[in-house]
Amino acid sequence: MGAAERVHDVVVVGAGPSGSSCAYWLADAGWDVVMVEKKVFPREKTCGDGLTPRAVRQLADMGLEGALAGAHRYTGLRAFGFGQSIEMQWPEHPHFPDYGYTISRHDLDGLVATRAAQTGATLLQGTEVVDVVVDDSVPASPLPALSGVTVRERGATRTRVIKGHYVVVADGSNSRIGRMLGTSRRRDLPLGMALRGYYRSDRHDDAFIESHLDIRDADGTVVPGYGWIFPMGDGRVNVGVGLLSTEQRWKGVNTSTLMDTFVDYAPKSWGLGAETSLGPPTGGKLPMGLSVGPRVGHNVLIAGDAGGAINPFNGEGIAYGYETGRLACPDGCGGPRAARVRPGAHGRVRPLLQGGAVVRALDLASRRDARLRADRDAFGPPDEPAPADHGQPDAAGRTRSRRNRVPRARADLAVLT
Repeated sequence: MGAAERVHDVVVVGAGPSGSSCAYWLADAGWDVVMVEKKVFPREKTCGDGLTPRAVRQLADMGLEGALAGAHRYTGLRAFGFGQSIEMQWPEHPHFPDYGYTISRHDLDGLVATRAAQTGATLLQGTEVVDVVVDDSVPASPLPALSGVTVRERGATRTRVIKGHYVVVADGSNSRIGRMLGTSRRRDLPLGMALRGYYRSDRHDDAFIESHLDIRDADGTVVPGYGWIFPMGDGRVNVGVGLLSTEQRWKGVNTSTLMDTFVDYAPKSWGLGAETSLGPPTGGKLPMGLSVGPRVGHNVLIAGDAGGAINPFNGEGIAYGYETGRLACPDGCGGPRAARVRPGAHGRVRPLLQGGAVVRALDLASRRDARLRADRDAFGPPDEPAPADHGQPDAAGRTRSRRNRVPRARADLAVLT
């Protein structure tokens, strides 16, 4: 079969944590997977660079913990807030290690993508998805069905189509492909904004990552968010601030000024300042709490940051990227390779979107999204959080049922814990 006629089992858009994890587990189960990545590894990625035990577990399951031997290993979290501090060791746990690592995404993401390629996935670097190929024979439910994607290779003037029975969209928090398919963010759920930079520090090999829970603006007023200092073990520390859209005041906060204020406020023993800065900070917006949807359609799945799979409590996204990518794999992925069933002949494949554990839950979420759209049509968009009524009568004397109130993110997050 020629390249133009080939139909892959799965096309994965993006080779970050969720895309590479998805491709690894599918390829390891015998699926024909192609990953399409706009950048070329290694590449820079704005991030806190911290791997929690939850993320380490996923990397170990992919056979990659040995590759982290040169990364900085830390043992816990040191938290500061309102004049108090506490050091918390990672606890012993039946499923997670009692340590984490810090490693730049410049190094980490290429390791995982390469691991997926070594396992059998096809990795196309420097190749941008510029459009989707909609299968008009299948009604959108609620996302359009796709028969492939249109790509352009770096330096090329012409495009080509990559066909697939299924498409996983894992192109990050700004997810241009997701928006192209019709995803949107619920504005009553948290949005984060983060900024980070690197500094030289004598404490670059500290045994704890550090979190400051009472960051303040230049006037000394506490703002909704936190600051961090993560030792990298190579002479550098990763320093950043993150804000949450949990109150209107966040819109008026200048993150660059807030970053400067936090650097001045941080413990002097870190040695942070203009003279130790290794370059201007970079940042971006982070949808959280599974706030982006719909996340599943007839043969399309939105994974990782593209679906808002970032923890609003601590801003962690890498572990959830690995998990949502892995859980998209049908039942049986992760068991002995010899026992797995390879997709059938003649283009017939096992039902990816019916088999994945997380997808079954996301299917329920998509039905909930449909109910929310019906509620929105009836009551208007939920631009602001609805006041808690606890079943009390509204101004007109009516009592709203609990079933019709907008669900919060907790039920969705439970899928990932």
